Amino acid sequence: MSTARQRLDELGLVLPPVTKPVGAYVPALRHGDLLVLSGQIPLRDGAVAYTGRVGSSGRTLEDAQAAARLCTLNALAIAADAAGGLERIARVVKVVVYVASQPGFTDQHKVANGASELLVAVLGDAGRHARAAVGVAELPLNASVEVDVTFAVAGH
Repeated sequence: MSTARQRLDELGLVLPPVTKPVGAYVPALRHGDLLVLSGQIPLRDGAVAYTGRVGSSGRTLEDAQAAARLCTLNALAIAADAAGGLERIARVVKVVVYVASQPGFTDQHKVANGASELLVAVLGDAGRHARAAVGVAELPLNASVEVDVTFAVAGH
């Protein structure tokens, strides 16, 4: 059975460096075996890679799914850093995906699949989780998507 690190390699993905918070918060907070992450926007090399609302005259569904994957890759990097390694992630508990949506856009659940499918691809069955997908008017730094993840961590 392959490890999460091997699955990342097979997918051609590399965990990005953990970015510093842009506000008065911490990137992750551990309480017992729970690791609660602050929301992740689609940052790449310090810049927001996907901006604007998703829908009719904005970002496409495919753009938003890519943004959700990038947010999730950033979340995995933060979780691995906070947990002491990717192998310490025991399970994904809950994922909430916020989508900056044009009026009438109702495919937030399809955007969220970008996050959910990546977590399962990397973590296998431990990546299956409870989830919510929510449409919002605006997100920080004009990001198209924000992903909020809670993990369970093995051991202390």
